Amino acid sequence: MKIHLAPLTARLLCGAAGCIVATTVAAQGAYPARPVRFVVPYPPGGSTDPIARLIGTHLSASWGQQVVVENRPGGDTIIGTGIVAKAPADGHTILYAATTHVIIPLLHKNLPFDSMRDFIPVATIARNEKLLVTHPAVPATTLAELITYAKANPGKLNFAMTASGSANHLANEMLNIQAGIRTLQVPYKGAGPALTDLMGGHVHLLFALPISVIQHIRAGSLRGIAISGDTRLSSLPRVATFTEAGMPKFEVSTWQGILAPARVPVSVVNRISREVAQILAARDVQEKLMAQGAAPYASTPAQFSALINAESARYAKVIEAANIRLDNR
Repeated sequence: MKIHLAPLTARLLCGAAGCIVATTVAAQGAYPARPVRFVVPYPPGGSTDPIARLIGTHLSASWGQQVVVENRPGGDTIIGTGIVAKAPADGHTILYAATTHVIIPLLHKNLPFDSMRDFIPVATIARNEKLLVTHPAVPATTLAELITYAKANPGKLNFAMTASGSANHLANEMLNIQAGIRTLQVPYKGAGPALTDLMGGHVHLLFALPISVIQHIRAGSLRGIAISGDTRLSSLPRVATFTEAGMPKFEVSTWQGILAPARVPVSVVNRISREVAQILAARDVQEKLMAQGAAPYASTPAQFSALINAESARYAKVIEAANIRLDNR
């Protein structure tokens, strides 16, 4: 099992008002000096919760201090994220973040924090590829055939999106833009209901986690069209990547990682990053992540910063091109 390493880069995370520069002052005394609060801005029982608790358990064992996973859902992750933004910058309160952290500030004005300036990237944990699937009634078996059909039938295909402004929604819009097609968006409150309706033929297309649809593709009740990422899935060797299918700029992988309040000492940031990388190198951890449909994804703080910076720019273009607007919160 290979751990996915982000491309090496020296770029730092820069927001509109400047770059985040973490202080190099060493933390006072040993770190951690007391239990660490690991805030998860998602409800318990979701796909993020098991991964956060897995990493938290291993960090507790490594540090000899309890890492307390605290679910603080609400407001599209705004509530939990805001708690960490206001926490002391000593590394004893950290945030479990995902791709949503990049998207939220592009869609919501007047946030109680600045997603770029108020946080420092620490370490990525896992990565999820997105698999484009269709109902078998759609007369296409490849991405090229799907695009040809969609162009000949504008507005006829329905795309199931898990929430307005979500990574799935932006993936749908990115496909529309890059392929030059027009599909209708059908919002759902979660991936489960969306998949159920896709299976029933009520919608035609969905971006799904591979683990949730592989068995249905094998059974013939769904059809795999293309997958994000660099390589094909060994479990679905006939499904091409978007690059192989002629769309090399189509990037919709999602990630999970750890952020800390800005100004946390570099020594603390680097220690957490090293610890997480060591945890991800363990075979049992890799297997547990794969069981959740995720791939281990280790990176340095600088690499994580560059990832966030690049994704913010890419999703901003999609949101502007698709004219996506949400109510201010």
